[in-house]
Amino acid sequence: MNAEKKTECTAFFKSVMDQDRCAIVLCNLQHEIVYMNPAAMKRYVKRGGEELTGQSLLNCHSAESAEKIRSVIQWFADSREHNLVYTFRNEKENKDVYMVALRDDGGELIGYYEKHEYRDAETMKQYDLW
Repeated sequence: MNAEKKTECTAFFKSVMDQDRCAIVLCNLQHEIVYMNPAAMKRYVKRGGEELTGQSLLNCHSAESAEKIRSVIQWFADSREHNLVYTFRNEKENKDVYMVALRDDGGELIGYYEKHEYRDAETMKQYDLW
């Protein structure tokens, strides 16, 4: 892929993340937050919001949670087939939460993110453009 196409592709991926209504926080293998979408900045505003970018995700978790995160990252690294782990259920928000591996074009682990899947039925009308 040439540089121009790669740049265009990057813009598309960023737009997908920016439009997602769920919080997306991308981390590198040193657990540094490298990107937060607008929903994440809003969700974590009391913890610093956008200012969390560049900081360690582990600082936002208990020692027990940090150890679990490290264990999942090791599991991701053990096999290119290891890419998704269910981490918890949030009944109050009716959602399931997962950790997802991020891999480069060659399949090498480059980071991870937390994926929230809400289970509420959509209230928006279908194709309501007006």
